[in-house]
Amino acid sequence: MKIVVDENMPHALELFAEFGEVIPLPGRQMQAADLQDADVLLVRSVTRVDAELLATSPRLGFVGTATIGTDHVDKALLAERGIPFFSAPGCNKYSVGDYVLSALLVLAERHELNLSEMSLAVIGAGNTGECVAGKAEALGMRVLRCDPPRARAAAQAGEAGAFVDYQSALGADIVSFHVPITREGPDATFHLLDERVIAARPAGQILVNASRGEVWDNQALLARQQSDAPLRLVMDVWEGEPEPLRALVPHTEIATPHIAGYSLEGKARGTWMLYQALCQQLGRPARQDLQSLLPAPEVRALTPGQPADQALIKQLVHLIYDVRRDDARFRNRIELPGSFDEQRKHYPERRELSSLHVCGPFAGDTLARLGFGIQAG
Repeated sequence: MKIVVDENMPHALELFAEFGEVIPLPGRQMQAADLQDADVLLVRSVTRVDAELLATSPRLGFVGTATIGTDHVDKALLAERGIPFFSAPGCNKYSVGDYVLSALLVLAERHELNLSEMSLAVIGAGNTGECVAGKAEALGMRVLRCDPPRARAAAQAGEAGAFVDYQSALGADIVSFHVPITREGPDATFHLLDERVIAARPAGQILVNASRGEVWDNQALLARQQSDAPLRLVMDVWEGEPEPLRALVPHTEIATPHIAGYSLEGKARGTWMLYQALCQQLGRPARQDLQSLLPAPEVRALTPGQPADQALIKQLVHLIYDVRRDDARFRNRIELPGSFDEQRKHYPERRELSSLHVCGPFAGDTLARLGFGIQAG
């Protein structure tokens, strides 16, 4: 069996070698010729799986993406050809949740904000959006959920009050986007934050995008940011990746190169989910588990000497992940050719909050809901 994988997919060699020959290739440069005798194709979001890529792949019997999003895959084409397709829903939701939490704590300190007195809206209440919502609720924030497809399903089940419409969500102090990119239909998300919506936003409103770059109109945002009433932007994704609108970067609070989901756990979990799927497809037991892929964390346990207020939470979160390091690296290297992909390829080791176990009498429910491991006592 020949397995073609994105060269940046972590643990692919150790997980898939038991099935046959593993061929790692650059994800953005994969071509039809690379798949002529491939049985399995494993990609990330940088590879477009379409008729052109699959033009000469008669043996292909399994396609997987180690990502939550699937907009880079022509699923209808795969179904037409009878090729099983698997993704990794929720694989990096904790990583993205940690990213948003770290960013909000940075902005709270920078602008002297009490997050427990603020509201946050999640646009897209799937795996990742719900993870962000849960962390915000643990901080005492009032959370609004906007997700039209889920709202319709909830209404049919008599639970319509669980969701708000888009305009209501935009009224929150902080609006965080966690949607796939869709260009057509009643729930299209392309330029969901368009020129009209951007113009109507109050000065200083915090907007977070850790979903897809095309969900926000970057040119319209730049025009707004160059006005005398800018917004506070946290941007991990950009239109035109891997060539973002460089002029917009200096007008952001936090800017990073599409790495919100790049924790060790998140990346390993995505590959491992595809490993499980292939095992199931072939009718064989999975021999490897997720934890065996992960190194021991640098900081394993900590005992705080006070209850978990916002200041302590910030210290604990930033002990594990401080988004300012990624922000500084991105800004310092933005002018270098190929820097966007290079930073993603050589991203430093980063753990999720669950890697830190908080001990003692102050290891309570708040820290558990934020994602830390808890050892009460």
